[in-house]
Amino acid sequence: MSDPDTLAFYDREASDYVQKFVDGSVRFLDGFAERLAPGANVLELGCGGGRDAQQFLERGFRVDMTDGSAGMAEEARKRTGKDVRLLHFDELEAVEAYDAVWAHASLHHQPLAGLGEVLVRVHRALRPGGWFFANYKLGDGDARDAFGRLYNFAPRQVLLDLYKDAGWQLEDVQDYRDGGLDKVMRDWIAITARKAA
Repeated sequence: MSDPDTLAFYDREASDYVQKFVDGSVRFLDGFAERLAPGANVLELGCGGGRDAQQFLERGFRVDMTDGSAGMAEEARKRTGKDVRLLHFDELEAVEAYDAVWAHASLHHQPLAGLGEVLVRVHRALRPGGWFFANYKLGDGDARDAFGRLYNFAPRQVLLDLYKDAGWQLEDVQDYRDGGLDKVMRDWIAITARKAA
């Protein structure tokens, strides 16, 4: 994700944003973590302020934290004491380097036109048998929210087809409704997928 307006929002609002989501359990994280072997190497795409990474670290996993926003990366560094790499989704070049990829509420900022390529890059970055979690706000295609952040608002079947085309085995797909920073209740989808062993 390299949309300038979205990145500018997160750079500008990083400290306040992190305070709004500083504590509490992360939906889907426990179930995902239970699928992983002890000490698994986890890539986090869009680590934000480091809340999720901290929970993975406390469970004994190794975490490669990445974010496209320098402001958010700094917040994650402060929280975890660990290095955070600046990385846009379409810059991921790793090959079979990770046991799992966690992308909670982040890949939905990738424009829909490039999402398929990002899913291929994530697939390539995982070792055989690796796990991948991402969740998305559903809709009718790219649009901005009240804060000017770009979302892909992927149509549900289009999204599932992109996963299939990228070679993913869908292990768990959950539809739910939730809000966000903008307090707008929307349809979401959470996808846990696996790379064939």
